[in-house]
Amino acid sequence: MSDYSDIDKKEDLQILHSMGYAQELERRMSSFSNFAVSFSIICILSGGINSLAQATSGAGGAAIGIGWPLGCFISLVFAVAMAQISSAYPTAGGLYHWGSILGNRFTGWLTAWFNLLGLVTVLGAINIGTYYFFMGSFGTPYLALEDTLTTRLTFLVLITGLQALVNHMGIGLTAKLTDFSGYLIFAAAIGLSVTCLVVADTYEFGRLFTFANYSGEAGGNVWPSTSGAWVFLLGLLLPIYTITGYDASAHTSEETVKAAVSVPKGMVSSVLWASLFGYIMLCSFVLMIPNMDEAAAQGWNVFFWAMDSQVNMVVKDVLYLAIFIAQFLCGLATVTSVSRMIFAFARDGGLPASPVLASVSPKYRSPVTAIWTGSILSVLFVWGSSLVSIGETPVYTIVVSCTVIFLFFSFAIPIGLGIFAFGTSKWKTMGPWNLGEGLFKLFAVLSMIAMALIFVLGIQPPNDWALYITVGFFVLSGIVWFAFESKRFKGPPIGDEVAKRQAEIAAAEKAVGESA
Repeated sequence: MSDYSDIDKKEDLQILHSMGYAQELERRMSSFSNFAVSFSIICILSGGINSLAQATSGAGGAAIGIGWPLGCFISLVFAVAMAQISSAYPTAGGLYHWGSILGNRFTGWLTAWFNLLGLVTVLGAINIGTYYFFMGSFGTPYLALEDTLTTRLTFLVLITGLQALVNHMGIGLTAKLTDFSGYLIFAAAIGLSVTCLVVADTYEFGRLFTFANYSGEAGGNVWPSTSGAWVFLLGLLLPIYTITGYDASAHTSEETVKAAVSVPKGMVSSVLWASLFGYIMLCSFVLMIPNMDEAAAQGWNVFFWAMDSQVNMVVKDVLYLAIFIAQFLCGLATVTSVSRMIFAFARDGGLPASPVLASVSPKYRSPVTAIWTGSILSVLFVWGSSLVSIGETPVYTIVVSCTVIFLFFSFAIPIGLGIFAFGTSKWKTMGPWNLGEGLFKLFAVLSMIAMALIFVLGIQPPNDWALYITVGFFVLSGIVWFAFESKRFKGPPIGDEVAKRQAEIAAAEKAVGESA
């Protein structure tokens, strides 16, 4: 890269070598590309649209006007705390590494599994959302497709396979597409916002701050009947679910130039820009809605109902196409994130068949086995969940709830450990992106409080199965750790182990053609 000097390259290599790892992946992502990969996964055109009913069928306009900024702030406190840690430890699979360095082998191992399962399920959730968006925009109206298990799985296999193939071909192509995705999300969000404002019958700005209670039948049974205060809190899951995935900036650390500064900036800026543009877009949508009571009754179909009611067909289809492409690229970036997590965990022996999963293609400089493994697992997850009927609860909402809980637990563990580790031998100094100890610990404590809220919200009906899944995972993890992994798993290299790895590092870099 033109602005990537030999001095910068040497510094990135020294930091990576100091943590005991080789430069096997190719460092081709600019600071903007690092931002774009997180911004693409956050994708306000994916979660912000596909999960919109959690707000409109909950507390109505106030769920957007007040709830969206509040939920985004919850995500921001995690992003800021994680960004500070990422500046000190810029490695692929960052969360796992942080959990190990700042805690111990078990906390790192547990963080890895929470993050890995969260990423696999979020990839499934994103591509399920893309499927339903495609069906509502083009599949049913133009192609007369029916929503069957065969149709759903065929679609998922095709788009997930294409996302994996692009990732297989190297970070250069992936970064170009996620860069494009960043610009596309900005443009499409602006286009949708302007369209909504142009076709709005009136501008009832008070609607954005008016509380309602559409739980139960009034909201198409998106939420069971409950109190107005509680349904507003449940609506926070819309921004909390949408504004996640910014850990991708950390997962691509080893492919980002000047990572110790670019990664934390990418993480925080992706959350800020997504929060701002998402707020403008969703507020514009709420203002466009002809009638809030009718909109709430549409349940999960609220977006298509409002667009069909108010927007010209040609304009609508152009917007739908842009949104669909953005959602596809959201999944593409998520494949990047999950594959780097698998790669990082496997190179320290954390997974079955670790040597294979940690292998890097000398031609493409990408972890090809990890890419295809993560993609296949996400499809299998969707297929398996489709075979299980849990009352009348849509599988998609359970997927979302588990995703939120698992991902945020993987965020919270290293952040919580960081509160006590900073200033000790585990974490002696901040990285070059430095908030200062006091501000970091403030955001870290806020993250712990936010984690408690997210867990409570994530296990409420109709997503109460998320509680059993999460508790079951904790129990299973404890059994597996004490029965097998506590003796076998060594964790990332620390202390003397780093020095012992220098010969292996040189050999690994030579194998993929990395020049010193």
